[in-house]
Parts: sequence; C-alpha cells; structure tokens
Amino acid sequence: MKKASILSLALALLLFPAAINSSDHADPINLEVLESGITDLFVFPDGDQMIVMLNARRALTAPPPYQLEPFEFAIYMDLHSKVTVDNKEERARYGGSIASPEGIKEDVAIKIRLKNDASLNSVKYEGLQNPDRIKVFTGVRDDPFIFPRFFKRNTIAMVLAIPFSSFPKSQRDWILWGTSTRLKDGVQIDHVGRSNRSQQGRFDFLNTLHPSQHAAAIKAHNQTRARIEKTLMQYLPPLVNAYQPLFKIRPYDEFPDVMIYTNQYPIGFPNGRKLTDDVAALTCDQGDCALVEGAYIDSPQWPRATVNDKPFLKEFPYLAEPWPTSPPLAPPNVGLSGALASLSDTVAFFKEATANCCEPIKMTGMVTIIAVILIIVIVVWLITRWRYKRANA
Repeated sequence: MKKASILSLALALLLFPAAINSSDHADPINLEVLESGITDLFVFPDGDQMIVMLNARRALTAPPPYQLEPFEFAIYMDLHSKVTVDNKEERARYGGSIASPEGIKEDVAIKIRLKNDASLNSVKYEGLQNPDRIKVFTGVRDDPFIFPRFFKRNTIAMVLAIPFSSFPKSQRDWILWGTSTRLKDGVQIDHVGRSNRSQQGRFDFLNTLHPSQHAAAIKAHNQTRARIEKTLMQYLPPLVNAYQPLFKIRPYDEFPDVMIYTNQYPIGFPNGRKLTDDVAALTCDQGDCALVEGAYIDSPQWPRATVNDKPFLKEFPYLAEPWPTSPPLAPPNVGLSGALASLSDTVAFFKEATANCCEPIKMTGMVTIIAVILIIVIVVWLITRWRYKRANA
C-alpha cells in the first residue's frame, strides 16, 4: 500500500469516531432520524419521589407528527453495584466510584413507546414495586439544557415521578443510563449516562455498547488510537497536535458512561442532575470545556447564560411549556461549488499551522490532507442532496 493511502486511512481513523450515532444534544455526528437521538438525562429527588427525565430530539421547532413510533426509549437502573465516594477525583468527575464496572447490569428497566404526536403509547416496568403509583408525562416541552444554541427550542420529554418506596428499603445507590432502540431490528441507536460524556467526540463509539463494556472499550480504543497517532506524528505533527484535545483519551477516561445517584452526599451534578445544574461549567472544572467555549460563541450576551431561557415549574412535570412551533424547512440544496468554497480556507489553515513546524511536512502529507478534506466535502454534499430529494419526494 502506498504511503499516501496509509496516511489517509490513519487520518480518517484518528479524526473521526468509529460509530455514527449520537447522544447528548449536538454530538458532531449525523442521525438518520433526529427523534432517535437522546439529548438529556436528569435525576433528582422531590420529597418522597425520584424524578427521572429522558429527553430526545434536539433543536425541535417543528410541530407534530414526528417519527417516534419506530423507536423504544428505555431507562435502566443498576441497584446492586457497589458505589463508593472516597476517591475525590472520581467523585468530582463522575459522582463516585464503581467497584466492578464490568458487573453493571440492569435491575430496573422502564421501556417507553411514544405515538407520533409525542403522547404516551405504552410504558412497561421491570423490577419496581407498586408501578401503579408511578406518575408519567410525555410530550413536547421547552428544552431544559442551559446552552444558548438550544434556547427557544423544544425537546420531546419523558418524565417519571417514582416513589422511593418502589425500590428496596435499604437502597441508597443507583446507577442509571438511557437508550433508544429501533424496534424493527432491535438495534440500539443511542446511549446517555452522565451529561456531557458521550457528547465528547472521543466517546461516540460508546453509544451502541452496554455500560459493562465501556471501560474495556475505552482502553482498547485508546491503544489503537495511540498507535495511529505515533504513525501520523512522523508526517503530520501539527495536525495531530491540533486534534488531540478533541479526540485523545485522557488517563481518567476509563469509566463507564453512566449516571451515579447516591444518598451518601447531597444531590447535584455529577451526583444525579438537577434542572438548574450548569453542566457546562461543572464539566469544564474537570477538563472538558467545549461547552463553555461553545456557550460564549453562541451567546449574544456577556457573560454567558447560566440559567435556562424559561423558568422551570416547581411541580410535575417541572419542564417549562414549549415554545411555539413552526413548519420545518426543507434541507438546503447545497451545490458542490458552495460546499467547496471553504476548502481553500481549510488548506490555508493547515499551511499556517505547519509554517513554524520544526520539520517541514512533505508534499505527500499535504496532498493527503487535501484529498481527505475533499472526500469529506463530497460525501457531505451527496448526503445533503439525498436528504433534500427524500424530503421533497
């Protein structure tokens, strides 16, 4: 295989996640059906009830009907895994430590199916006592994510008020996660655990895996990526250095993408998640600052918004009333010339990035970069054209 071909393959593996699914609002990934994408998971107490919210469909402005009936949404809870809070680093990042990540298994399953108007079709409970006492709401509500890009946008919400009496009397620790699954073939499309986790580009491959597999998968992924980075550093060091903050696995990343909720200390992200928790700032304190930067970029105000754009309700279902909807716009018919217009800017970026490099990059490397970018542009253009035609069929 020629050197250029090897570099192209390595570059693609380095810069782009292995999976093509998404979660947590605006993942840098494409979804075939936006309604299948999970945006948020919230868990907090209200008196003698545990409030659990699973939201789907980012940036919703369109009225119903939606494409919801082909999917099943699920909330899972592990009640048996041991959670400790004496490790200060893992408590700050993840809400606590899990003694045996590979032993995570659902003891509780709540499976929800929605009608295309976002009303409840069916809900099934497994592992909960007195399920008739559980209160359920589904429908379109204001998106509660404290992030300017999603202000004045709605989400499809599934809200449950579960009496603590539905759990064993001695229960003090919960491990939670949510999924969306395509009904026709049982394929898992999306996963959500701790907020702002799988939203990070370096974690997209977790979205189709069970949490018990996450830690091992992260370790294996890191080993593969490290070998690719070592190869690329010989030819494209500035490019590798530029993308490492986005995709490089950190030493503390080998932890399952789940939400810990424990009574061992007060509730508040990352111990559960309240509606008022400023996840952008709280995760930035632990090393992931993309949300904070994005909030400043998207916000017309200074300093950035740290509260939701609508007041939350004090009672069930807690989420604010939805924003007015508007008919969806057809995807733009982007021409190839328009898609290529930014190519020269991208090339200029790489020239500037390599100008001060201690060892000049060979022409083969530059040609490889341009070729990869060109392929990406063409693929995006073809996908846009296909979606436009399908939307107007």
